[in-house]
Amino acid sequence: MKAITLFTISIFSTAFLSFTPISKKYIIIDAGHGGNDKGMVVDNIKEKDISLSIAKEIQKLNKNQDKYEIVLTRETDSYPSFSERTEQINKLNPEMVISLHVNGSSQKETSSKGTEIYIQNSDVSKKLAEKIAQKFETNKVEERNLHILRESKAPAVLVEMGYLNNTKDRELLTSEKGQKEIAQKFIDVINEY
Repeated sequence: MKAITLFTISIFSTAFLSFTPISKKYIIIDAGHGGNDKGMVVDNIKEKDISLSIAKEIQKLNKNQDKYEIVLTRETDSYPSFSERTEQINKLNPEMVISLHVNGSSQKETSSKGTEIYIQNSDVSKKLAEKIAQKFETNKVEERNLHILRESKAPAVLVEMGYLNNTKDRELLTSEKGQKEIAQKFIDVINEY
């Protein structure tokens, strides 16, 4: 009788363990600024709105939900503090963190355009930055001592997606088509990572 009971327990244990889900992988997309922190503003177009819109588009375009889940540090026009953002990041222990921002200069209109990528001092974040740089017209990749990069335990990059006071970049950053195009490039990076 004991042999049958042990055999039955063994079969149920094997069946149960074979259906135990594998721990989910996370990608964190940090939509920069939010709430009272508008970020760069040109002609009433706010960085906080662009970063959130593109972050949501990246989440929407994720077709690999069985492989990884894209989590946003904010899903509304709210302002989680830097500490709250990195606390959320480190709790989830993601594969990567991409913080989305929009650049600008003090001029009304600038000839500066394209992306700039800032990284933590780690080989893994450098590799991630290189993959992003291949997809975008990138001016520079450099280390910066920024809270989200410094305090995130996962590979992290901060991407300035373009200049809000450059006409061509502004059209790309604010149009539905442009935002989808930018979001798809990030999805391609995530899928190739």
